Amino acid sequence: MTGLPLRLVFADAGEAADLAAFLARLIHYDRAAAVRLQARPGAGDAGAEQGLAVFGRPPSFEVLAIRTARLAAPVALDTTVSAGELLESVDEQGAAATVPAPVTGPPWAGLLPPRSGWQQLPGLPSPDALHAAVAAVVAEFRSRTEQLPTERRTRAELDRIGREIWSRPLGDTPLPVRAAHAAQSLGFLRPVRVAVPERSSGTGGTGPYTLLGAGSWLRLRTPYGSTAVREASALGGLSVTPA
Repeated sequence: MTGLPLRLVFADAGEAADLAAFLARLIHYDRAAAVRLQARPGAGDAGAEQGLAVFGRPPSFEVLAIRTARLAAPVALDTTVSAGELLESVDEQGAAATVPAPVTGPPWAGLLPPRSGWQQLPGLPSPDALHAAVAAVVAEFRSRTEQLPTERRTRAELDRIGREIWSRPLGDTPLPVRAAHAAQSLGFLRPVRVAVPERSSGTGGTGPYTLLGAGSWLRLRTPYGSTAVREASALGGLSVTPA
């Protein structure tokens, strides 16, 4: 044992930059944010690039956010660390990062979505409709809260309105709209760099977006990351007030 910190080597500088952007967004919502890191050597085909999975939970959305990054060198890793310390260690030009010392994980870090068993689900709106749905509920939340008399503009009342609005299903799916709002806020719904053929919502995918289900978990997957929720929420109650 050398005692040296574990160093992650990414497939290219773009992977490091995208991870840094994700961590920065998490810290925007929670300066004390923690992330769980998982990587398994030998997963996939021989000679294939290994992947790092980074899990976080922005407190305003009640979802898990998942960002993956391709690694050039395989590692075995399963730890929870400070998002801020990991961000400080990212060397974008060098396409590398140093894994910080572990921290005591928050409760959600012990309850992650399954690695396998995912199936596509139908009903996801088209990309344009999905963006429009998120914009509409954001506008509704702002309008309803702005109309509240000053004496009623309490945290409890804001949370009540938020729970009502953000728990609504997205399109013809069981996915709560907060999962799409979180994906948009974290930069997961931005335009893709390479064109992706449109797919019918009947297959659970619309262009670059796919809705997946596994047991009680639902997952909105995009080329830049995923958001996941449990249909019977066991993640605990946090404010759902949009930032």
